[in-house]
Amino acid sequence: MDKISTIIEHAEQSCKARGRQLTSKRKLVLRALVHASKALSAYELVDYCKTHFDQSIQAMSVYRSLDFLEGEHLAHKLKVSNKYIACSHILCDHEHGIPQFLICSKCNKISEQTIDPVMITGLQSNARQEGFTVINPQLEINCVCDDCAR
Repeated sequence: MDKISTIIEHAEQSCKARGRQLTSKRKLVLRALVHASKALSAYELVDYCKTHFDQSIQAMSVYRSLDFLEGEHLAHKLKVSNKYIACSHILCDHEHGIPQFLICSKCNKISEQTIDPVMITGLQSNARQEGFTVINPQLEINCVCDDCAR
């Protein structure tokens, strides 16, 4: 079994264990995100599925599938670019924590890290002192990867 099939199978079993179903459309969207290895918008996913898998899927179905995948922690929405990426921790059986994304501003390469809970507590505490409540502590940091820096 190839890596993508392993990821899809694991995601399907995880959903089933929580009483949720990874439908064929949700699998297609997740497969596209994993296969692409980069962040894609909903409309880019429509095109990607057609080009790479010869499968037609409506944008509304992609949006619904992305909402499901996000809710199941199988995909993440990058707020700055309004694009989605497959969670890099799908095959892990532990709690994933709060993601931090290092995003190359030149080639759009993305690395997903888990933020230390102490750092999140500090951010939330600082926000509270300023009169704010953190709604989503996910961090997206613009960087330049080593390949592009050369």
